[in-house]
Amino acid sequence: MLYTDPVHLAPTDPALIAGPDGSWWMFYTQRRAHEPDDGHRWVHGTDIGVARSFDGGLTWQYDGVAAGIDPHPGRNTLWAPEVILAGDRYHMFTSYITGVPDQWAGHPRTILHHTSTDLTDWRYDGVLPLSSDRVIDACAYELPTGGWRLWYKDEAHGSTTWSVDSPDLTAWSGPVQVIGGAPHEGPNVFRLGEFYWMITDDWRGQAVHRSRDLTAWEPAGRILDEPDRGFGHHADVVVGRDADGRHVGWIFYFTHRTSGVGVADPRRLTDVHVAVLWADGDRLVCDRNAPVALDLRRSI
Repeated sequence: MLYTDPVHLAPTDPALIAGPDGSWWMFYTQRRAHEPDDGHRWVHGTDIGVARSFDGGLTWQYDGVAAGIDPHPGRNTLWAPEVILAGDRYHMFTSYITGVPDQWAGHPRTILHHTSTDLTDWRYDGVLPLSSDRVIDACAYELPTGGWRLWYKDEAHGSTTWSVDSPDLTAWSGPVQVIGGAPHEGPNVFRLGEFYWMITDDWRGQAVHRSRDLTAWEPAGRILDEPDRGFGHHADVVVGRDADGRHVGWIFYFTHRTSGVGVADPRRLTDVHVAVLWADGDRLVCDRNAPVALDLRRSI
């Protein structure tokens, strides 16, 4: 276990980025495991938690919540942050639900856009124009030809992955479906070895897809799918070099616990973990039992 939220005990959906001072920041959904209701209020009414590391990711300290990112009054729901750096500005994309529903389904979900120069003070830049009002789990990646592509889950279209493009993270193209098939969520895209990779969470580990152009994707196996260790959910990957100079990915993901005290259901308790990824030809390999020589200062 790498990190758990000290206040609400249930961090999920980690997203990592280097800060302007050289420290590393982890933004995450701050689920509320202490919520006494038997329904699903505990996964709603959530803030975006913040943790920081000053030693390359080995240890993390809780740094409160991302302030000022809810554009509406009252207690609402913020999920699944994605944070990127473009030029001199950070961009945050978060899933948003009005209020604190006690059920998972039936509520409009949108993706909000904020910008910042320091990861602390955020300016609200509006709602992304996407394929429905049931969208969550943004992931953005810079295109090799310029501009950006943003992937997300559309629950109104079978809980599949869709994407939009932007030259400047302001104007957006029409949405297109990217990964169909069985329901899934939490797309994350990165480059490692000869391929671009996309991992998606289908609630039994991470399905892997590979691509040479960020457009055409083909299935490429599974990772973090060992049930005895707890399935790895909604992950983020930082690419860097290990101590020997080889390209690796550090994958940050969360798992559910099966025991615990002080909460209505111990399965609400979650922790963030880290494992090493590497590319073996056209396959992505992850051994979550292997030791992790983590040093995010070697990220690339």
